[in-house]
Amino acid sequence: MSRLKILALLPLAVALSGCNYVVLAPAGDVAAQQRDLVIISTVLMLLIVVPVMALTVLFAWRYRQSNASARYEPDWDHSTSLELVIWSAPLLIIVCLGALTWMGTHLLDPYRNIGRINAERAVDQSQAPLEVEVVALDWKWLFIYPDYGIATVNELAAPVDRPIYFHITASSVMNSFYIPALAGQIYAMPGMETSLHAVINHAGIYKGFSANYSGAGFSGMHFAFHGLDDKGFDAWIASAKSAGGSLGRAEYLQLEKPSQNEPVRRYGTIDSDLYRLILNMCVETGKMCQSEMMAIDAKGGLGHEGLNNTLPLAYDKYARRGTALGPEPTFVAGTCTPDAPQGKTTASIAAPVDTSPLLGAGLKRPTFTPLKSSSFFLGQRPKSDS
Repeated sequence: MSRLKILALLPLAVALSGCNYVVLAPAGDVAAQQRDLVIISTVLMLLIVVPVMALTVLFAWRYRQSNASARYEPDWDHSTSLELVIWSAPLLIIVCLGALTWMGTHLLDPYRNIGRINAERAVDQSQAPLEVEVVALDWKWLFIYPDYGIATVNELAAPVDRPIYFHITASSVMNSFYIPALAGQIYAMPGMETSLHAVINHAGIYKGFSANYSGAGFSGMHFAFHGLDDKGFDAWIASAKSAGGSLGRAEYLQLEKPSQNEPVRRYGTIDSDLYRLILNMCVETGKMCQSEMMAIDAKGGLGHEGLNNTLPLAYDKYARRGTALGPEPTFVAGTCTPDAPQGKTTASIAAPVDTSPLLGAGLKRPTFTPLKSSSFFLGQRPKSDS
């Protein structure tokens, strides 16, 4: 082949090399079922689209001005047979699409436990799913493995043919967690948790990324998802544990700060309560958790005195938020110790916060009675206590 021909084919080769049909050739059963929905829906719609396009060309050719042999019926305006065909065919396709969509919406609900590993194999109910806690940061991904006590940044792994249960949240703005080879995209939102159940069926390295624009570092917000056999996954866990490094509150607050194109990072030990704190937006020591605030509100709130229950905000992703109660950034302070024993009361502010600004504003220390059914301290309407 001449050099000129090779140069002429280069643009085509480059274009084809950039094509990625992972959505149509996924490695996970959930994504495969979603692909089947796309294909079946497309074929059903083409049953109408293709004949309409073909008939458009046929009518234009048959009834062209130069075709004197074509029938000319200027007063024709109705045909019952034709009306039945025109309306019944699309109606049947719409009914089929509606039924397909309804079933797919329920069977592939990301919050629903998957019922099969693949088309030939059901889920072994005795096998616990792999739980992964996902946090979308600016602009990187944090993955926490609570059952193994490790965490990683911009790297995710899971064993082949084992159900995966993702708990997903975000630290600041909304993102979208998406691994095309595994399942559909699920939004990650601060102060909220979304879920995704999936399974990977083939070993390999797959691309994951954010599918929702979230700012300057969005283009680098991607990660590698490793589908491994059981031995490979155990080795990956052991490697993460041996990597050293600890991820606690202080380390997370540094990690949370906006940064771009972060390399893969592994933490051998983690704070077991970190994900709950991230979800409830109270990683900072002394800050009231969202769940506690909602529980207090459900019991009637802190009343008029609660307006002064704020402390200066030392760090909140460089944003001046919560300034309604004064010129400086503030946050709602924790008014009780989270781990108070059942049957006892507490009036301490979560250490090591300086409580003088809070008490100086005229708020008396509240006394709470823990709810016995609570996994962490909530509370009742405060009683005055000098």
